This record gives sequence, C-alpha cells and structure tokens, in this order.
Amino acid sequence: MAGEPQADCLFCKMVTKEIPATVVRETETTLAFRDINPQAPTHVLVIPKAHHPNAAALAAAEPQLMADILREAGEVAAGDGIDGTGYRVVFNTGAGAGQTVFHVHAHVLGGRGLNWPPG
Repeated sequence: MAGEPQADCLFCKMVTKEIPATVVRETETTLAFRDINPQAPTHVLVIPKAHHPNAAALAAAEPQLMADILREAGEVAAGDGIDGTGYRVVFNTGAGAGQTVFHVHAHVLGGRGLNWPPG
C-alpha cells in the first residue's frame, strides 16, 4: 500500500535506520543522503519517509509531500553551496528511465557542468 513502509524496500530501510546512509538533512517527512555512486561532486538523494513508487504516484497521492521533497532539494543545494551556481533535480520514473529503487527519490546534482541533453 502506498505510504506504508515496504519490508523489501532499500530506502524504507534507510528511513528506519536498518541500513546506514550518509545523511545530510532530515525533516519530519523527508530524508536526504549522499548517493553511493555519485555522478557529480554533489549527488544527494531526497526521499519521502512514506513509501511511494515514483514521482507521479507521490504527486497524485500527497502533493504537499512532493513539495517537501523539492523544498529540501533546494536546502541540500544551499548546504553544499551550489544554489548560486546551479543544480539539477531529477526524478527517474520506471526502469526504462533508470529507476532502480522503486521508492520515489529526487537526485540533486551539481558542482560541475551539467550538459543538456542529459544521458
């Protein structure tokens, strides 16, 4: 069920501290931690503490929680000093787009040039 922790979800286990993460920010509704395979000097994932499989599902079910994630992405960028130089917030939705953990997460990327188009 959406919102409820999933026993087999890697990110749900990070929320409950069963699996360690390098946490950079935590709020009542979100957790932000460093990516274990960074693609930029700043590469932080921001997740909701509630389980939702992807960004579209979260936005439909809990739009305020989606807003919380985007606000925290900005706070992560400010904390890493990249808010003035620019950063990217990416949501991968579905395996074909590169989503490997099916718990919605925003990638906050910055600290180097980010060419367009990505990929």
